[in-house]
Amino acid sequence: MRFSFYGLISIALLASVTFSGFAVAQTGNGVVREIVIEGSQRIEAETVRSYMVIQEGDLYDRERVDRSLKSLFATGLFADVSLGHDGDRLTVRVVENPVINRIAFEGNRKLNDEALEAEVSLRPRVIYTRTKVQTDVDRLLTIYRRSGRFAATVTPKVIRLPQNRVDLVFEINEGDVTEIKSIKFLGNEEFGDGKLKDVVRTRETRWYRFFSVDDNYDPDRVTFDRELLRRFYLKEGFADFRVKTASAELSPNRDGFFLTYVLDEGIRYEFGKVDLFVGLKGLDAEQVRSAVEIETGDWYDADAIDKDVISLTNAVGDLGFPFIEVRPRVKRNREEKTIDIVYEINEGPRIFVERIDIKGNFRTQDSVIRREFRLVEGDAFNSAKFKRSNRRIQNLDFFDKVSIEQVPGSSPDKTVIDVVVEEKSTGTLSLGAGYSTANGPMADFGIRERNLLGKGQDLKLNLTIAAEKSQVDLGFTEPFFMDREVAAGFDVFHVRRDLQDQGSYDSKVTGGDLRIGYPITEDLYQKWTYTLKQSNIINVDSSASRYIKAQEGSTILSEVSHVLSYDKRDSRVAPTEGYYIRMVNDLAGLGGNSRYLRNQFSGGKYYPLGDDWVLSFTGTAGHILGIGQDVRLSDRFFLGGDDLRGFATAGVGPRDKGTDDSLGGEWMYAGTAEVSFPLGLPSEYQILGKLFTDLGSSGTVNPSGPEVSDTGALRASIGTGVSWNSPFGLIGVDLGFPVLKDDDDITEIFRINFGARF
Repeated sequence: MRFSFYGLISIALLASVTFSGFAVAQTGNGVVREIVIEGSQRIEAETVRSYMVIQEGDLYDRERVDRSLKSLFATGLFADVSLGHDGDRLTVRVVENPVINRIAFEGNRKLNDEALEAEVSLRPRVIYTRTKVQTDVDRLLTIYRRSGRFAATVTPKVIRLPQNRVDLVFEINEGDVTEIKSIKFLGNEEFGDGKLKDVVRTRETRWYRFFSVDDNYDPDRVTFDRELLRRFYLKEGFADFRVKTASAELSPNRDGFFLTYVLDEGIRYEFGKVDLFVGLKGLDAEQVRSAVEIETGDWYDADAIDKDVISLTNAVGDLGFPFIEVRPRVKRNREEKTIDIVYEINEGPRIFVERIDIKGNFRTQDSVIRREFRLVEGDAFNSAKFKRSNRRIQNLDFFDKVSIEQVPGSSPDKTVIDVVVEEKSTGTLSLGAGYSTANGPMADFGIRERNLLGKGQDLKLNLTIAAEKSQVDLGFTEPFFMDREVAAGFDVFHVRRDLQDQGSYDSKVTGGDLRIGYPITEDLYQKWTYTLKQSNIINVDSSASRYIKAQEGSTILSEVSHVLSYDKRDSRVAPTEGYYIRMVNDLAGLGGNSRYLRNQFSGGKYYPLGDDWVLSFTGTAGHILGIGQDVRLSDRFFLGGDDLRGFATAGVGPRDKGTDDSLGGEWMYAGTAEVSFPLGLPSEYQILGKLFTDLGSSGTVNPSGPEVSDTGALRASIGTGVSWNSPFGLIGVDLGFPVLKDDDDITEIFRINFGARF
C-alpha cells in the first residue's frame, strides 16, 4: 500500500490527539479549583481539607484522590466518605461518626461496672467507631475468660440520640463458670494420675470445692501447672523430664474443659560422684565441703543442687572472697542412671552495685525497702545476698508482687538493681467469734495497720471478750528504731480471767511493757523486755485453799525479760523441717513487791517424712526461784491443756487435796512427739490428721504439807486429732487419753479450739 506525505502527517496528528486524550483521562481533567465539603456537622471544613492529600490548585490525580479517601477514613472520624469530581470542583461528602454520650453494662453480676469500665477503651465524649467497639468486646470476653467464664457473650447495642450522639450498651450474658470436667495424664509410668493431680494447681470440678476457684479453667494456671510438673519430676530424679503438650478441649456445650497433659518422664537418676573444683587462690575445697549436703546414692534433686549453690556461695563469701561464682557441672550417665556433680568455684566478675532503683511504692517509703537489702550501693555484687534481699522484701508482706532484677550499669563493672513492687492493703479490721475449751465462747474485735504511714510501723488494738477471759491490748512496734535493725515497741494491756474452776478465784492484770529486739545473725535473735504490771487476786471463794486466800489482794511486778532464739525452720507458721532453740530469762524485783528469777528453755526439731507427712519433737522446761520470798501463785507454772493434752488446763501439778484448787508449780517440763499427715481429702482444704504423745510434770521444790498433792510424777498421754485451716479460721480438735496420771489430776479427753474472722 502506498501513502502520500500528507497522509503520513494526518496519521501523526491523529495519533497525537489520541495520546493527548488518553493522558488527560489518566491524570485528571485539569486543575482542582475548588474542594467542597458536604455533610460535616461538628468537624470544620478546613479540618476535613487538612486530612486530604490533594488540595485546591493541584492537578486532578486519581492516585492522590484515592490516598485522600484513605486518609479521611483513617482518622476514625467518619462512618462514610465519598469523593466526586465535576469539572474543576471536587466534592467531598462525609458522614460523621457519632459521639458517645454514655456507656452502660447490662447483665453483669459477677463483675461490677467499675471492673468492666477499666477494661474498655471507649469513654463518654469519645468518637464512636465499630472497630473500637469490637476491640472492647474482645477485651470484655478476655476478662470473663480469665475468671473461668468461657460461655460468656457480649453484644454491643447502639441507641441513637439527637445531635449525632449515641448511648453504647454492652449486653452481657455471663454464663456459667467453665469448669474442669477431667484431668488426664498420658505417658506417666512412675507416678499415677492421682499423685500428679495433687501436683498441679488446677483441680477437677467437685461439689465440695465451693470455696475454691482452682476448678475453673484458666490458661495461665495450666501454663503454671506445666512448670509445677517439671519441678516435681526434677525433684524426684527425672532430669530428662518434659511436658510434650498440655491441651484443653472445650465441651460442645461450652460448659467445661477436658485437660490432657502428655508427659515424657525419661529415666530416673541417682547422684553419682559429688565433688568440688576450686579455682580461687587461697581457698581449699575442704574449707567449704561441709556446705554440700548432696550425697552419692541420693535421688537426683534439682532443688538440692540450688540449695548447695547458695550454701557454697555464702560459705565462700564468709571466708572473705567477695567476687565468686559457683556453677554446678552436671554429667549424665544414662547407662548407669547416675548424674555426677562438680561444683566449680571460681572468681566471678568484679561487679559493683551502682544504684538501687525502686518503683511502684506509692505509699511505702523507699527507706523501708532499702533497709531490707543485704547489699548497698557501692558493695561488691553478691548473688546470695541478692536472693536473700528479695526474700526479705517479700517477707515484709506489704506487696502483692515483688520483682527484683539486675540490669547493666553505666560501665561493664557496674550493675543496677531494679526493684518493682505492687502494693497491697496492710490494714485490717476484724470481727471474730469462736470457742475455746480453755476460755469458752468468745468474741473479739481487732484493728491493725502493719505499715503505718508507709514507714513499716505496726500498730494494733485487740479486744477479746470470753466467758472465762477478757483482754484489751494496744501495741506499737517500730521495726527499725533509730535507723538500725532494731525492733522497738510497747504494749498496754488489761486482762481479766475467771479461774474459779481451776483455783476458786478471779484475776485482773493491768500493765504495760517496753521491748527491743535485734538479730545477732540471720538466724540468731535477741530480745529484751521491761514489764510493769499490777495483778489482783479477787473474788476468792470462801472454800478456797488457804494458800490462795493468803495471796488475795494486789501486787506490783517490775520485771526484765531476756529472750535468745536460734531458728533454722523452713517456716515459722507451718514448719516441715529444721529446728529451733529458745531461752527465756525473767528477773523480777527491780521495784514492786514480787521478786523471782525464772528461766525457761524450749526447742523443737522437724523431719519431713514424705508429702505432707511431718514428724516433730518439741519440748519445754522451766524453773522459777523466789528471791527472799515465796513465789506468788500468779507467777508459777500451770501445766495442762494445750501443752499436755489429755489433761485440763492447770490440771497437772500441785493441788490442794481438800478444795481441788490448782496451786501452780515452781518447775515444769513438757514434751511432745507428733506426726501430722494428710487424710486423703482434697489438698486445698488443708485438713491434716495427727497422732501424738505428750509427757510432762510440774511441782514445787519444797512440798507445802499433807494437804497438798505434789508428787512431781511423770504424766503422759497419747491421742489423735484433726486440724483444719478453714476459710473461717483455724479449727483444731484433739482427743487425748492419759496413760500416766495422779489421782488428783483433772483429765480432759476432748479439746476443741475454733475461731473465725470476717
